[in-house]
Amino acid sequence: MDFVSLEEKIFNYSLQTPNKTALIDKKRTISYKELYQNIWATKLFLEKEYTLQKGDAVIVAANKNLNFIYAYFAIHLIGAKVIPLDEQIQKERLAYIVDKTEPKLIIGLQSEDHITSFDFDLLKDIEPIEVPNQIEFPINVGEADILFTTGTTGDPKGVVLTHGNLAASANNINTFIQNDSDDIELLALPISHSFGLGRIKCVLSVGGTIVLLGSIVNMKRMFRTFEEQKISGFGMVPASWHYIQKMSGDRLKDFAGNLNYIEFGSAYMSAEEKQELINLFPNTRICMHYGLTEASRSTFMEFHEDVSYLNTIGKASPNVEISIKDDSGNTLPSGEEGEICIKGNHVTLGYFTNSNTEFFYGDYFRTGDIGSIDDNGYIHLKGRYKEIINVGGKKLSPIEVESKIQEFDSSLESACVGIIDPNGILGEVVKAFIVKSSTIENFDALDEFLKSKLESYKIPAFYQWVDQIPKTKSGKIQRQKLL
Repeated sequence: MDFVSLEEKIFNYSLQTPNKTALIDKKRTISYKELYQNIWATKLFLEKEYTLQKGDAVIVAANKNLNFIYAYFAIHLIGAKVIPLDEQIQKERLAYIVDKTEPKLIIGLQSEDHITSFDFDLLKDIEPIEVPNQIEFPINVGEADILFTTGTTGDPKGVVLTHGNLAASANNINTFIQNDSDDIELLALPISHSFGLGRIKCVLSVGGTIVLLGSIVNMKRMFRTFEEQKISGFGMVPASWHYIQKMSGDRLKDFAGNLNYIEFGSAYMSAEEKQELINLFPNTRICMHYGLTEASRSTFMEFHEDVSYLNTIGKASPNVEISIKDDSGNTLPSGEEGEICIKGNHVTLGYFTNSNTEFFYGDYFRTGDIGSIDDNGYIHLKGRYKEIINVGGKKLSPIEVESKIQEFDSSLESACVGIIDPNGILGEVVKAFIVKSSTIENFDALDEFLKSKLESYKIPAFYQWVDQIPKTKSGKIQRQKLL
């Protein structure tokens, strides 16, 4: 299949369906023609006023507004690289990334490194400009984005994604979710990470409509938007679903008739929760992905279709190959546990300024996750290599213990880690951190329950109350902060 960049696809919609709504931000509606005119005007502004050119890097605060979207695609059209960052990024992390990437320009953030910067307000007064009939689009191998990982297991790494990676990823996701030009998606996810940013690219690349929502905190506004805009698609992390349930019960099911799809990702969800969603949304495609910044949405499952495999992470996404390999890079047979490795056009070529050979077995990217593939192609995720707990030579995933804690009491939030055995016998033992709860006063009943459900080496040797579990903004547990 010939390569077509996301920018060219959106440009084609600006010609074919110029009056179709592309973006809705608060009360403002932007057509595909207006979208591209604003992208083009922003491109010319950055070239003229800041001499931005091919090969430059630009840090952009991933602010969920129209000007971010214009700037994002404008920088791509110039041939420069976008480094999208959380608008509330810590100073130390920003300084680290500035030092690593040496950006030409920073938009929406203030750096102490004397890099030229300005706020999004400067872009608000740019007048849309007619777009020429013939323009130069990004090439397949051109570097498009540098996305910094959230650092759940160490220092953040800059993941380099080409225009080919972005186009392939969007195509794979759209093929599975079945996105089309009739979709009207409510975007409440943060866009400083690949999940939320990917939703913008997926919907615009099929000519659909994105409705921008600051967050789900204002539930009245969210539900009003569902009703007014006839929302047909929604993406969220499991933590968002928990919040929606806590604040409004099952009210989201009132919109089940309009919702064609919901996409979940970024964190663990129990089989019981998945079954509950099946019951609430009987006719909605409820899709959940597994993937990394380096290889976005590499597996998918659809809860209704895969109801017998809810404890898995589904099968390889369209156009993606998954292989389970041993420590030498050899492919393991069905059912055997090893490292989950991913091959496809969506997979990064490597990390910014890093030597990348250790992260690949040939064409397969090494995820650092342990799992297996069964005879039906479903992938069973055990956990991350760095998180696996080794108790006297017997290995276990903390996820297995956490799922049983939630089985005991679904309101309990927990995280388990391996700590050094104080008796010096087993090497490591399990320690469970549990968020303070009004439902249990001590750990006695929970401990008895776990002893009836798990092998002895998996039972936590220690329990501790905490005020909260440290997590990334996308909901991933940062276990190293508990050690």
